[in-house]
Amino acid sequence: MKTVKFTAMKDGDRDDYAFLTEHEIDYAAKTGERLLDALVQLDEGLSGYKITRLGHSLQTATRAWRDGADTDWLACALLHDIGDIYAPYNHDEYAASILKPFVREQCTWVVEKHGDFQRLYYAHHLGGNPHARDRFAGHLYFDDCDQFCERWDQSSFDPDYETLPIDFFRPFVLEVFARRAYDATVIRAGERVPLIDSKVARTRTGASA
Repeated sequence: MKTVKFTAMKDGDRDDYAFLTEHEIDYAAKTGERLLDALVQLDEGLSGYKITRLGHSLQTATRAWRDGADTDWLACALLHDIGDIYAPYNHDEYAASILKPFVREQCTWVVEKHGDFQRLYYAHHLGGNPHARDRFAGHLYFDDCDQFCERWDQSSFDPDYETLPIDFFRPFVLEVFARRAYDATVIRAGERVPLIDSKVARTRTGASA
């Protein structure tokens, strides 16, 4: 069987959909690699900053690494702006939808809302509302998004910062997207893991010095 028999989905049978499921599983297993390839395209994206969008993504992930962040945070720091390519007006939601089945709820929420939190740093210059984040005040993950933006995102436009290469982060991304989608032990709804692990940070800083 090389293709399904049907030309309209309602005409498919059990064998057709078992065949497609097998193909979909194989295809989904390579999601991490496709995302890493897509990330490189950020080098061809929006210009005007002192570094490329890929450089920004790598620098954000590097800062997370040096803060002792775990695998979920590292993957999210690296991929938080992947939506810039295809969804420039809702890139945060786009990235979050990609990550949602494979990382903690905490991390998905931070990626989804980081656009509003980032407005604190620039919106007042453009006549916008720099306090868009305030509508989330009191949310369980509010402080996490605040720190994600302050420590990693808004500060990662520095051409002189020593940034780790994309291949360094490849194993973390592949690990995340090799997980079973929507696994409750991965999503860990309502749980928080600190962005910063000082003990791990000291080890990593020494290792990468």
